[in-house]
Amino acid sequence: MQDLTKLIPDHTAGDPMNDSKWVRRSLRHLSDDLAKQGHQASPNTVARLLRGQGITPKANRKDHAGPSHPDRNLQFEHIQQQREAFAAAGLPAISVDGKKKELVGNFKNAGAAWCGKARRVNTYDFPSDAECRATPYGVYDIQRNRGMVAVGTSADTGQFAVDNIEHWWNHEGHEAYPKADKLLILADGGGSNGHRPRLFKTALQKFSNRSGLAITVCHYPTGASKWNPIEHRLFSHISINWAGRPLTTLLVMLALIRGVTTKTGLGVSAWLNPKTYEKKVKVSNAEMKALNLERLSVCPKWSYTIRPQLPSGP
Repeated sequence: MQDLTKLIPDHTAGDPMNDSKWVRRSLRHLSDDLAKQGHQASPNTVARLLRGQGITPKANRKDHAGPSHPDRNLQFEHIQQQREAFAAAGLPAISVDGKKKELVGNFKNAGAAWCGKARRVNTYDFPSDAECRATPYGVYDIQRNRGMVAVGTSADTGQFAVDNIEHWWNHEGHEAYPKADKLLILADGGGSNGHRPRLFKTALQKFSNRSGLAITVCHYPTGASKWNPIEHRLFSHISINWAGRPLTTLLVMLALIRGVTTKTGLGVSAWLNPKTYEKKVKVSNAEMKALNLERLSVCPKWSYTIRPQLPSGP
């Protein structure tokens, strides 16, 4: 039989940049269309003919990150320069992000675990059957190869992010870097700690005022979160450690996070953040204008420093 796609041109599509082709109708409909044109072919025969011409069933594949921002590479170079400068000065540099939310309960967890018998878990992942929905938020100390993960059960907001960063500073950072007067934060371009949320910046200002730290923040370009060190140096190991193990309770979840170790010496601590965070908190233009925030000369959209505010008066 001649090229099947030529017999049904109205239902064939292709990529203008290569010879890829696909058909959008079902095998039964294609069989009926061919019969009307005098070609008897069952749906199975149509499938075989299509495969012979390089056309097979294919699912969508997430492989297109969209157009690259013109300053993408410049920001990567800037982040590397900042990391090297802070490391040379013995100053803290941390990578932060929120991990995927997890249902806490007897639910299936992706992966497999060594055991004598597979654990029986709920057939359906109904939120109503969960103890809660937990949000792990991580702080990864790049210089010391240490992670601290806060597990929250409320909203993932800019205030939630900064509270967890400040908790890391008060419990580990300040002791590890007693003379530090500056802090570098590497964060994704979106989410609660993205470059747009105003609440993240106002919360950082309050943290800067309390700690006396000048906080430099460098956000990764949109679509470049996989380059954020916390993703492959901390979160990936957490996912591996609890693979195939149901996160039945918050205590189990915390224990599995604390149990993460690697050959490179990664150490991880975890704590439960019980606070309730309000969603959609509005930050006024006046509050933003009052921030002691300086945009850096390189990629100012993604890079800035927040310094402690001076006392307003006696």
